[in-house]
Amino acid sequence: MNGHPRRVYLASRSPRRRELLKQVGINFELLLFREDARRGLDVDESPHAGEDARDYVVRMARSKAEAASLRLVQRRLPAHPVLAADTTVVLDDQILGKPLDAAQAHAMLSRLSGRAHDVLTAIAVCRHDRLETRLSVSTVELAPLSPAQIRQYVASGEPLDKAGAYAIQGRAGAFVRHLSGSYTGVMGLPLYETVSLLETFGLAPP
Repeated sequence: MNGHPRRVYLASRSPRRRELLKQVGINFELLLFREDARRGLDVDESPHAGEDARDYVVRMARSKAEAASLRLVQRRLPAHPVLAADTTVVLDDQILGKPLDAAQAHAMLSRLSGRAHDVLTAIAVCRHDRLETRLSVSTVELAPLSPAQIRQYVASGEPLDKAGAYAIQGRAGAFVRHLSGSYTGVMGLPLYETVSLLETFGLAPP
């Protein structure tokens, strides 16, 4: 890391976020926190009662950045900025997170079928005592899906670790009838907002 002083820590296990950072030439190192409930969670992702979805997703991004920054201090790593993100799907003012199993994925996709919904992705960058956020809001409309289409898609396994039970960059791209907003935001890391925020920390892409 000494050869890359202009670097950011990425506090995410998402391969999509890694790919997107590479796409725009951002040097990064993974800095992960605990997400295994059996070992103790660093971030509780449960929404608060009555919490607005936009407030929730921003709070999650902030909490992840703060948890990763604490890991950085504990491990005595170089103090590069930490980037974290959180994505959620919202339908009828209800947050649709990652499905716990195939049945829940099927139920989510049945609700989203033929309807428009919002995809919110918040990003947070933290360095020392400075923490700033950005929020990307996109609207996605899925085509009507038959029960057979939903069963086949769920059987592929793709929906099980995705907010709202689908991945726009995967097989579900064929289900998207209309998108208004940020394609990369729906993927999980809005590049315009991310690069803009990193630039304020002196991390413009080369």
